[in-house]
Amino acid sequence: MDIKLNYIEKGEGEPLIFLHGNGESLEYFSNQIDYFSEKYRVIAIDTRGHGKSPRGNTSFTIRRFSQDLLEFMDEKGIEKAHILGFSDGGNIALCFALKNLCRVDKLILNGANLFPEGVKKSVQLPITVGYRISSLFARKSQKAQQKAELLGLMVNDPNISASELCAIDVPVLVIVGTNDMIKHEHSRLIYESLPNSELAVIAGDHFIARNNPEAFNRRVESFLEE
Repeated sequence: MDIKLNYIEKGEGEPLIFLHGNGESLEYFSNQIDYFSEKYRVIAIDTRGHGKSPRGNTSFTIRRFSQDLLEFMDEKGIEKAHILGFSDGGNIALCFALKNLCRVDKLILNGANLFPEGVKKSVQLPITVGYRISSLFARKSQKAQQKAELLGLMVNDPNISASELCAIDVPVLVIVGTNDMIKHEHSRLIYESLPNSELAVIAGDHFIARNNPEAFNRRVESFLEE
């Protein structure tokens, strides 16, 4: 790997890796790290170019981030892990599982999407407009370049076909909020396309792990202990 990913590690037991969403950091999981570290070896990672992880010089895509995860696990000697991904982190987890299924124990996808159309138009349209505007100024402004890269993840990625998901036969928990920015029918498509999955709808918006942690943590815990 051309960079060193920033991460925190807490607890002992089976590895449980947390992957945050677009423009965020591992701190998003502040309500999960202590809770799950009582039973698991919790590892929360800052994705490339997020939090305290450097950007590096390579491509800035969901699939690059999934490759970073593989290299991180190899470096830390983690043969297999439970992986919990939120939003873009869920998309990273999906891309990772499609290429490295033997490294996945159980998968938790919170607010993931297969393609941009899975996001409600009221949310996706401003993202697309912002991406186009930032891209225009990217050559002249480093700030615009950084913004274009981040928004580009939500405009151009991950573009996974629902038919590909049949290959992911490990247990998967698909979690969404009752008022999520991901279309409910899209979350159901993901759930129905996975051969060994459960769907959990939890009260709240896209950010249920942060805003409704008790319900979120209980549901994830029961899934991991099944």
